[in-house]
Amino acid sequence: MVSVKDQPPEPPVPLSAAEEAFMRALGRAIITVPRAFDADLLREQNMSMSEYAALMHLSEASDRRLRMSDLATTSSLSLSGMTRIVSRLEGQGLVRRERCATDARGFNAVLTDAGLQRLREAWPAHLASVRRHVFNHLDSIDLPAITAAFEQFAADHQTAEPRD
Repeated sequence: MVSVKDQPPEPPVPLSAAEEAFMRALGRAIITVPRAFDADLLREQNMSMSEYAALMHLSEASDRRLRMSDLATTSSLSLSGMTRIVSRLEGQGLVRRERCATDARGFNAVLTDAGLQRLREAWPAHLASVRRHVFNHLDSIDLPAITAAFEQFAADHQTAEPRD
């Protein structure tokens, strides 16, 4: 008896021209759009996109605090990369670190009032950048459908620890 596992896999189906064009455009966008956001924030606010994202995630967290490891994961950075970012933000008085009450080995990053104010100051520049680099190019796109597809893709393809 031949089992299903013993059968050769189906050969891959080549991409259509439209699928190939989409994949190439997606690959370029994955690289260039975050760089454009970062360049705009650096130029207009003297803040990196990684710093902005850390402040944003902290602002959305309960009590404006997250474990450093959770903040790193949420920001798609390694713990060492997030530690460097939090150190910079801490030096500016935007974030402080506190020992985790439930695990003395861990630390929480806590958004200060100054950090929340700095995020509010940077938000209009970031919003303008997002509109300019993304939404101004998506007039006829079905946003709920593409959002659902990307969310499903991300959920199905969680990676191990991100790189810096």
